[in-house]
Amino acid sequence: MIARLPLLTGVLVLTAASEATNRACSADGPPPAWAYPLTPPGFELPPDDGKLRHVPDSSAAFSVSQIRDRFFTKDWHPDDHPPMPEVVAYGRKPDVLACGHCHRADGSGGPENSSLAGLPADYIMQQMVDFRSGARRSSVPHRLPVTLMLSVSRAITDDEVAKAAAYFSSLKPKKLIKVIESNAVPKTYVDWLIYAVSKDGGQEPIGQRIVEVPDELSQFEAYDARAEFTAYAPVGSVAKGEALVATGGVGKTIQCGICHGSDLKGLGPIPSIAGRSPSYTVRQLYDMKHGERTGPWSALMVRVVANLDEEDLVSLAAYLASREP
Repeated sequence: MIARLPLLTGVLVLTAASEATNRACSADGPPPAWAYPLTPPGFELPPDDGKLRHVPDSSAAFSVSQIRDRFFTKDWHPDDHPPMPEVVAYGRKPDVLACGHCHRADGSGGPENSSLAGLPADYIMQQMVDFRSGARRSSVPHRLPVTLMLSVSRAITDDEVAKAAAYFSSLKPKKLIKVIESNAVPKTYVDWLIYAVSKDGGQEPIGQRIVEVPDELSQFEAYDARAEFTAYAPVGSVAKGEALVATGGVGKTIQCGICHGSDLKGLGPIPSIAGRSPSYTVRQLYDMKHGERTGPWSALMVRVVANLDEEDLVSLAAYLASREP
């Protein structure tokens, strides 16, 4: 088992407070579907057509079968990062998937999971502890990325976790998300794990949500770490989010910079929250509010999320995504 990391000085596991918050939030309704896309029933990936795939600015070529191989990291741009540890590049069959398959060779991740580049190694290791112990769960537990992480957390060794954490923490995150405020957005559909722009075109009102889509779907499907995304957010949400981050919204929440640093790029073992996928950010805040993330460091977030409604989550996520990581 992975040894539990020392708690931050003064941090208490606020179980009672978490339970009270969870009960208070029970009337919120179901998790926002736009932040927790689910693979449509009956969805099947097309068969391998035997053709090699390519992405911009790379001389590499991989087959569809290689791209879908969870024990093989698609290293389209090897000059973008140092050599990968074995567990990141290939995992360990049959149960430890290649970390870089889902989180990409340079740790950039995607809207379906987490960017790991530049996160503190201690933080990464603690998340694996929390997944394994059940302290980190999801409000929609049957999402594929969640079930895969839970499975890997039970099979991976301490040494493998330490090597992966050291690797990802050494990497510099890149800005891959462009935030655009708009009242109308392209129509979308769920493409396996994320939303993508509808092939039939058209627009629809944005409502109270963020629509995060890859600029080039084929790059995302090829696990290209340089794939970029556009996040459409309601008009005015970035400014509202900035006010919440900077002031706490007149007592509604707590200023983010106190723990995450004035530049929001983290302090010590506390992670950066700047430039992250807004879909991911909303899922984490929602999960914390509803008692699905209860690890030792998540306890610090109990008061932060207690009074936030869905509009607040959208505003915070839009502003944070607009920042340089």
